[in-house]
Amino acid sequence: MFFAPAAGGDIGVLPNHTPLLSTLRPGEVRLSFADGEDEAFYITGGMLEVQPDQVTVLSDTALRAHDLDEAAAVQARERAEQIMAGREADIDYAAAQAEFAEAIAQLATIQRLRKRAGR
Repeated sequence: MFFAPAAGGDIGVLPNHTPLLSTLRPGEVRLSFADGEDEAFYITGGMLEVQPDQVTVLSDTALRAHDLDEAAAVQARERAEQIMAGREADIDYAAAQAEFAEAIAQLATIQRLRKRAGR
């Protein structure tokens, strides 16, 4: 089974799924295999195409979820919060919001991995 953070909410896709196109939010993409193993990735958003026999994810960035750096994500979230709180005219508020959303998604992915690992 394939899981992804679609724009309208998280979705799961089984083999022979109806064709689908969707935008993706920053977050965890996960493959769950019949033998019980999972493989997780963090993406920064993108596009999803589902065909009955194939799933395609297009994203600017994809990282193996276990490679995420929690300390860096916390720093990015704090930096974005400080920029957004400043409300100065010369800041790129949209870029700060995007950085904040990505940091929150990375931290949520790390928390889900810990929960699945029983930590």
